[in-house]
Amino acid sequence: MSRPTATAAQRTAAIGRHLMSSSASTPHSRMDAPDEAPVLFEANGHVRTYVLNRPKKLNALNEPMLSLLRPQIEEWAQGDLAKVIVGRGVGRAFCAGGDVESVVRDASNPETRPKAIDFFHREFEMDYILAALPKPYICVMDGITMGGGVGLSVNAKFRIATEKTVFAMPETKIGYSPDVGASYFLSRVDGEIGTYLGLTGVTLSGRAVFEHGFATHFVESRRVPALLERLAALENPSYEQINELIEEASSGREPDEPTTAIVGAKREALDAAFSHNTVEKIVAALKEQSESHQDESVRQWAADTLVELEKRSPTSLKVALAAIRRGKHMSLLDALQMEMNIATAFCSGATPDFKTGVMAVLVEKIKERPNWSPSRLEDVDESEILKTFFSKYTPEEGTAPKLAPPDYLTSANKMMDPMRFALPTEAEIRSMVDGSHKSSGATEITLDELLAKFDSLRKGKVGVREKVLEVVERKCIFEEDKHMDKKWLKWRH
Repeated sequence: MSRPTATAAQRTAAIGRHLMSSSASTPHSRMDAPDEAPVLFEANGHVRTYVLNRPKKLNALNEPMLSLLRPQIEEWAQGDLAKVIVGRGVGRAFCAGGDVESVVRDASNPETRPKAIDFFHREFEMDYILAALPKPYICVMDGITMGGGVGLSVNAKFRIATEKTVFAMPETKIGYSPDVGASYFLSRVDGEIGTYLGLTGVTLSGRAVFEHGFATHFVESRRVPALLERLAALENPSYEQINELIEEASSGREPDEPTTAIVGAKREALDAAFSHNTVEKIVAALKEQSESHQDESVRQWAADTLVELEKRSPTSLKVALAAIRRGKHMSLLDALQMEMNIATAFCSGATPDFKTGVMAVLVEKIKERPNWSPSRLEDVDESEILKTFFSKYTPEEGTAPKLAPPDYLTSANKMMDPMRFALPTEAEIRSMVDGSHKSSGATEITLDELLAKFDSLRKGKVGVREKVLEVVERKCIFEEDKHMDKKWLKWRH
């Protein structure tokens, strides 16, 4: 990968420092200026903030933005002045993705193809740097957060969703495959939610982004500025202090506020259908659910999901599923490298679908299904997919670039679990029910005891009670103990 020279990097950092010095006194006065840099940098106390500033393009990442971001983030990461790093965007989006139109244009010409591949190289290294920062990193996902924007945010220690958050990985819609670490994070959320989102490209909105673990907190958009000001007032906050501060600004669900749609029977159907390891079996399971499931809402959901999958590139669906399954057993860096190899294959013409999809969906904006090739799932050769997208293009073969994070990160301690400050996962709830959790203290537990345990462990975190109750309803049965007049919880599956 071509990197900025030391002189260029220093010059970029100097520009950043100039922007920060001007913003320290008037942090919001620059937002209305018409000809500003695509990334702005702010300093407020010990907090350093990058602000994505292409509102007309929904802050979609392009090469100039990456060139500004990396040297400044690295300077903050290694310096003593920055104690907390914050990411946010201007306008309706945090970041709606990457500038794939430019990427496809460059990839179409053998002379400019290295530029397209280098964009992904630089983007994925930036994603890893933000995930592995040795300092608290808070990402404010206030607005559209898709594709490249998910890569900047989803592995942050603190991820704030608001009622304006619209979250998706829509790559299969354009004949590509979820990247920016998607094979890592989509494979680690509860059940098969990640597989479902990765293949269909459907969106989660508002509080659902928090409830399904993609955000660690939910804060109303209007409260975010005051929260960031309170954060800046802290001298050298610990992770726990930051968590408490964000939690104080968090708001619970109103009594009449609808929950995420993916609960109960629909959630059970989703997990069952998307647990299969081939797209054909997923489609077959959805067809069966759409025809014979006893719950009408599940039948409708399955039918709607089939319609969504039918619109997607068959090649992309198979590549995406294979990557998500493999990513579950990889480190983040290894998953990103696998996705780098896959991106190189797409850019190198392994399938025409990437160009077809971008032109149809983003350029021509047609509503019909793009002319995918092959057009049908059964015509996509599974063995050829594995060979072309997972073996042919690799650093070892000299056919794909190698991700090389800076030494100060690769030699650092193990990365913090991105779910540390999120709602408890299903796996954690199960371990408390079956007695294998390090804090369980018993092999049998009642519902009240379970709720009390997690309330204590998460220190009264907003949303914990609702999450535990939803999981218990789907996954547990009650076993009555008449001698002790208690009802013990038992994991059902």
